Amino acid sequence: MSQTDMSVSGEGVAPAIDPITLEVIRNALASTADEMALIIMRSAYSPVVRDIMDYSTGLCDAKGRVIAQGLTLPIQLCSFPRIMQFVRERFGASLSEGDILIANDPYGSGGQHLPDVYILKPIFADGVLAGFAATVAHHTDLGGIAPGSVAIYATEIQQEGLRLPLLKLYEAGKPNEAVFGILEANTRSPVEVLGDIRAQIAACNVAEEGLKALVARYGQACLDSYIEALHDHAEAMMRETIRDLPNGVYRATDYIDGVGENPAPLAIVATVTVNDDTIDIDFAGTAGQVAASINCPISLPESAAFSAIRCLSQRDIPNCEGYLRPITVRAPEGCLVNPRYPAACGARGVVGYRVFDAIMQALAQVVPERAIGGSEGGPYLLASGGMHQGRPFVLNEMVVGTWGARATKDGIEGISNPAANLSNQPIEMIETDMPIEVLDYGLVPDSGGPGEFRGGLAFVRSFKFLTDARFTLRGDRRAHPPYGVEGGGAGSSSEHLLIRLDGGAHVLPTMPMESFTARAGDVFRLTGAGGGGYGNPLLRETSRVLEDIREGKVTREGALRDYGVVVDDDWTVDTAATQRLRRERGLERQS
Repeated sequence: MSQTDMSVSGEGVAPAIDPITLEVIRNALASTADEMALIIMRSAYSPVVRDIMDYSTGLCDAKGRVIAQGLTLPIQLCSFPRIMQFVRERFGASLSEGDILIANDPYGSGGQHLPDVYILKPIFADGVLAGFAATVAHHTDLGGIAPGSVAIYATEIQQEGLRLPLLKLYEAGKPNEAVFGILEANTRSPVEVLGDIRAQIAACNVAEEGLKALVARYGQACLDSYIEALHDHAEAMMRETIRDLPNGVYRATDYIDGVGENPAPLAIVATVTVNDDTIDIDFAGTAGQVAASINCPISLPESAAFSAIRCLSQRDIPNCEGYLRPITVRAPEGCLVNPRYPAACGARGVVGYRVFDAIMQALAQVVPERAIGGSEGGPYLLASGGMHQGRPFVLNEMVVGTWGARATKDGIEGISNPAANLSNQPIEMIETDMPIEVLDYGLVPDSGGPGEFRGGLAFVRSFKFLTDARFTLRGDRRAHPPYGVEGGGAGSSSEHLLIRLDGGAHVLPTMPMESFTARAGDVFRLTGAGGGGYGNPLLRETSRVLEDIREGKVTREGALRDYGVVVDDDWTVDTAATQRLRRERGLERQS
């Protein structure tokens, strides 16, 4: 019998690693993690999980190390290693078959913010711990001072909702009814929250079946050997990626606009040190934590950092914990990206996306051809709630929009931030479930940062309230619009506008330290930021500028102002006038 034959005999023999078997196991694990994601999407109750897809899935080995990740949210996925550390410390060897764990506490359990609820299931095969199924989902409402459990004006985590340390939601297959009762009593949306938790449990059950099938096929000892090889393979590939970078220290600073009516900018400082086959990312110099809910527990900045470095690779690195080994992430305790308890953190996502941007700007100094211009700044959050037809409603609307440009491509519109993998809610679903009408949804001309490759356009979406409601906001990129790369221009700034029924219009802060009351008939108009451009705008091909004009992405005035392209009334380029204008602006090489 050959080694490969022995590896599939179930005899528990640990053979020499066969690369074909390694790839088969890798894909089987990845498929299981993706199947978990599909189960949640198809069985979840709430729009924030079902339609926006704000959730993540993964598989861990018996040591708690991630061995596969679903194609879900990069800024959530690398929180699994941290929460698994807490699982091992809290429960050790006391876990039993049929146990299911629940947690959401950023400070005591490794979570990110209270709406993100983790459901974890230890998986046993023949009585031996074989691994863990891991899920996290953003839940509609976990209580607190504002509908949706995200209020910029919260100053401590106790104001933000229900905190769950690591608990057994099920013990030996038996549900803990007390925990279910506490969840139901502390949410404005019990049907959606409990339904989504059951969707997460269903995903964990599917993962259990998948991992048990692999153990049955290969044997535990053999499978463990291949999992170790998978970690080592991912590590080697990441080290090879890093070795392609010149050694050096690369530093960049980006800014959060700040909170309230008179915001003070908050610096996110990333120092990236490349040393042969390792990378160190240090956030020393970043602004201190604030008395608002944008503080960002360290598991999210870690995830954003790992995601940014992974974007450098041009190879298909396995989605397992091994690729994290050459990367270290450090942040001073008490800063915006590593706050101390009891700092509020419900709206922490805006900081995590800026971490990605700061690291990308640092890397653009050394590998601009792999960098990307600034994107819209992350999802824009509108959380609204009230009473409608005798029952409470909660809308969690996370609007995603645009990418910055890359070295050879324009930015993409109508897509999630590069550090996320979300989707915009279908208008029909909002209007079916909520007392809200969406008046418009589209793109803003001339909003993409000018460049040889243009940044993606900003989005605009307007919501008309059909009943009285309270709402809170989270946005950014108004005072500090998305950056350009290699001479590309910045994208346009964001705007929040509340238009009252009487016609009065009020510009709202990007991150207000209060909630607002909307009356029936009021309209909230959200305009995101445009993506940053890449390269000198005067080098953009005139044919591409003309195509943008015809598609409504750039106006004739914008073409003249930003690209030096003269377009006549008959929608043709005046080549002579364009060449003359570009020469006057200092362009040496004509497009």
